[in-house]
Amino acid sequence: MLKYHMTAFFLGFLLDLLLGDPYWLPHPIRLIGNLIAALDRKLLGNPEESKRNDRREFHRGIELVVLVLLSVTVVIAALLFGGYALHPYIGLVLETIMTYQILATKCLKVESMKVYACLKRGDLPAARKAVSMIVGRDTDVLDETGVARAAIETVAENTSDGVIAPMLYLALGGPVLGFFYKAVNTMDSMVGYKNDRYLYFGRAAAKLDDVVNFFPARISALLMIGAAFLSGKSYNGRQAWRIWRRDSRKHASPNSAQTESVCAGALGIQLAGDASYFGKVVKKPYIGDPKRQVEY
Repeated sequence: MLKYHMTAFFLGFLLDLLLGDPYWLPHPIRLIGNLIAALDRKLLGNPEESKRNDRREFHRGIELVVLVLLSVTVVIAALLFGGYALHPYIGLVLETIMTYQILATKCLKVESMKVYACLKRGDLPAARKAVSMIVGRDTDVLDETGVARAAIETVAENTSDGVIAPMLYLALGGPVLGFFYKAVNTMDSMVGYKNDRYLYFGRAAAKLDDVVNFFPARISALLMIGAAFLSGKSYNGRQAWRIWRRDSRKHASPNSAQTESVCAGALGIQLAGDASYFGKVVKKPYIGDPKRQVEY
């Protein structure tokens, strides 16, 4: 069976590089998102219409995590087991497709290059809209440099979340563990906010996301540092290592600054700083040194 898993891993990665995430193609992550949204409405409802209970909201957040992860892993495991039971080649095709759908290498490039294209033609409103599709902050207050910085930060972070971490979990446990990871990541992106609605309800999802990304984020950072050293004069590997060692903990999340600090150091720019979320400015320390301006 190992040869089928290795073949599916390779073919799935190749499909992701070639096809990316076409909008017309139904995607299981969107189905997972719909499940999370439905459970959000059912378990939390509208807190403003009822008396708030922090403990109850936290416990219902745990229910959300359990129900989503149980549903996702059971369905994926059943499909794979059924496919391989019918014929190894059917299982191989299913596993290849699932592997392809878990990875987001080309999608990350395509979406970030949309931001770049808008900035290059001087269309700030379009650039703000494009970057809003890949970041969680308020983008209508950003200038050109702010838009470029936000895009760089999300590419740095999602190199781990969308590429390296899924590949590691796929290698360890195939699509079952891969979709487990993506479900955790999707829950965090939907309910893991420290705002009035999700402060307690989304806490379990956010903490679990920190756990599953702890080692992948650091592995991703080290791989990026290695790539910077191998790039010759394109990126500064020595500076990437130095800034990572200094600034990799300068974030409320234990993981987000890992790859951001490497990217800031390799490029010789300053990232992070204060950002607006849901109309509120969140104070954040800067990452990296402003040796040169953010360019686009």
